Amino acid sequence: MEQLVVNGGVSLEGEVVTSGAKNSSVAILPAALMAGSPVTIENLPLIDDIITLKELIQFLGAEVQTNGYGSLTVDPQKANSFEAPYELVSKLRASYYFLGSLLTRFKKAIIPLPGGCPLGPRPMDQHIKGFQALGARVEIRHGCIHMEAEQLNGTEIYLDIVSVGATINLMLASVTAQGKTILENVAKEPEIVDIANFLNAMGADIVGAGTDVIKITGVKKLGGTNHMVIPDRIEAGTFILAAASTNSSVLVKEVIPKHLEAVTAKLKELGVDLDVGEDWIHVNGCSCPKPISIKTFPYPGFPTDLQSVIMPIMTKAKGPSMITENVFEARYKHVDELKRMGANILVEGRTAIIEGGESLSGAPVRATDLRAGAGLIIAGLMAKGETIISGVDHIDRGYENIEEKFNKLGAGIKRITEE
Repeated sequence: MEQLVVNGGVSLEGEVVTSGAKNSSVAILPAALMAGSPVTIENLPLIDDIITLKELIQFLGAEVQTNGYGSLTVDPQKANSFEAPYELVSKLRASYYFLGSLLTRFKKAIIPLPGGCPLGPRPMDQHIKGFQALGARVEIRHGCIHMEAEQLNGTEIYLDIVSVGATINLMLASVTAQGKTILENVAKEPEIVDIANFLNAMGADIVGAGTDVIKITGVKKLGGTNHMVIPDRIEAGTFILAAASTNSSVLVKEVIPKHLEAVTAKLKELGVDLDVGEDWIHVNGCSCPKPISIKTFPYPGFPTDLQSVIMPIMTKAKGPSMITENVFEARYKHVDELKRMGANILVEGRTAIIEGGESLSGAPVRATDLRAGAGLIIAGLMAKGETIISGVDHIDRGYENIEEKFNKLGAGIKRITEE
């Protein structure tokens, strides 16, 4: 196993380019199996989840060609299997998007219950409810979801809770369903819009993505296309928060500032000086952040994926700050790791109270999930002394060359093999 060694007390300076959005890419690749001809996808992030999805697509019989940096061409014409293997599916939660894509292609799908970060209960009930409404027969047997449908038919589906995964999966299943499908109370994330644009470029008829009602008119078949994945707003937010937390001057390039408005609003409350351009954000640091309160919500609210990433700077603010986690109930596992570094944090149910004003000290810590790992890197950069982070495999699932990007800004992070 590998570890990251982070030396604290550094000041970052320079510019960093945002990679393609993980949360778009992990749905677009499975969706490529629905095409009738090759699909080329550009600006894919070079992360472990993409490597796993590539292996899954090849296991299912499709051909995958690497064209260059961040570019893959998927030729689905030889895909011949609707059953995915547990050893690959268990590595990432986004493997459940093969339910929608394989059901559309083969009218059958067998997928083991997915893996991913341990963030608390993330049930599949809204996915299953939607598939059944479209006419699929669904059973869970021996830890696998079995689905089959002679014909999918458009219908009206209301999601009981706003779910990004269910929204995307039901979009995939509806694009070739007979008639019209109306999805209500759906997620509005930018990645939903990106995936809808990708499907429309393949010949789908989807309107309303980015609102809480999506209307899909079924088409007979989908064709190939070329698609450029949008920038990753969570990675961009991570580097913006890293610069703010270390009182540094960093230019984050290739971002869509609109996607980060909830984050930049909170940074301004903290007292961080920001310059925002058309496709860039420049952070001028913050030596004395102010206490703030944050509540996570689905987009356009403050993203749950940046909750653990903003927490380190809140330990610096003099006075109590508060985070209320409204999306994933088990997303405070990083708190114990920050406490090892000297943070004063009390968790009561879904609320974390951060009593700031104390300096962090380097310590051995473990990344408990993908975004918690990014938060610990930032905490390590803020701390006095050396921080050794294990559980790096979580971080590699969602961040492309994270230590290299930080090191270009002057961080000096080392990757070592754990004994």
